[in-house]
Amino acid sequence: MHKLVTVLCILVLAVVPLTVSAQTEVNGWTCPEGFAGQTLSVFNWSTYVAEDTVSNFEAACGVTVVYDVYESNEALLARLSNGNPGYDLAFPSERTTSDMIGRGLLTPLDHTLIPNIANVNPNFLDRAFDPGNAYTMPYLWGTVAIGYNITTVGEEITSWEQVWAYEGPVAWLEDLRVMMGIALTLLGYDPNTENPDEIAEARNYLVAKGSNVVSIAGDDGQAQLERGDVDITIEYSGDIFQVIDACECEDFVYAIPEEGSNVWLDSMTIPVDAPNVALAHAFIDYILSPQVGADLSNYTAYGSPNGAAVEQGLIDEALLSNPGIYPSAEVEAKLFFVAERPDVEQIYNDAWDEIKILLGR
Repeated sequence: MHKLVTVLCILVLAVVPLTVSAQTEVNGWTCPEGFAGQTLSVFNWSTYVAEDTVSNFEAACGVTVVYDVYESNEALLARLSNGNPGYDLAFPSERTTSDMIGRGLLTPLDHTLIPNIANVNPNFLDRAFDPGNAYTMPYLWGTVAIGYNITTVGEEITSWEQVWAYEGPVAWLEDLRVMMGIALTLLGYDPNTENPDEIAEARNYLVAKGSNVVSIAGDDGQAQLERGDVDITIEYSGDIFQVIDACECEDFVYAIPEEGSNVWLDSMTIPVDAPNVALAHAFIDYILSPQVGADLSNYTAYGSPNGAAVEQGLIDEALLSNPGIYPSAEVEAKLFFVAERPDVEQIYNDAWDEIKILLGR
């Protein structure tokens, strides 16, 4: 996954209600009146929140937050598809968000209750998966690009061509739309094309470029890199930064190629039948305040969609200056989101199956 995921089942935080009165200012955000004594139930990715994000919200509103975690978008969907068991907030990725909207699993947002939407970088608003942000507000974002051992590779990687031409073991990511999108981008096509001929050309392109592929990693490319099974892997940004942090060495690097790559966005949503819709809106507004958004990003090392936090200098400089987390405007313009394409989904699936068969993976 593109999260720093640990195998957890359910994490419950702050099960004892706080007695702090409402309307306490925390990090420049003041909770609206009327929530003291209430409970908010959150369902989020594990290790995907700062240490004090929840406790500060509890203090600001005088509420209790019950915080459960999941490990994949599939687990989130499985939990909510047969009825909401009581969650007020969930944090799906863009493709899953689109699916949830289509299946009627999300509650429309009331933007009048989220004034801090004004802080969001416009690049992260009005995306194709949720026009007008009717159901979602941005939470954190990241990319899929190249993790590599620079000691073994012997040079900085700045281009996809270096990956294809590398004379050593390489792993690709088991994400057909990301990999096909990369190929389509390099061929000059729309990464979300519905043209069968272009999809076929992208398939042939990847087959031609895959002679060094020893693994198509289902969620362990970073582990293969760390073990030395591969020298280069195409992976989610967070997975590679986890390896970099754990190593405390100079061997591992994460780089977004100059030609561009995939970008993903996780969003705050309110599931249908949420018990406390009003308090969920307050939490969304809280996350979108500049300091809270900055603290969240600084702790997790994922990109913040909070333009005000960036403009006000609240993001740690070491993170903000890392092009793997906050790419330059030139590179950012070349990043693509994966959009749902149900009419040609089977064509994409067949193309990817053919790629794996032809590469023997």
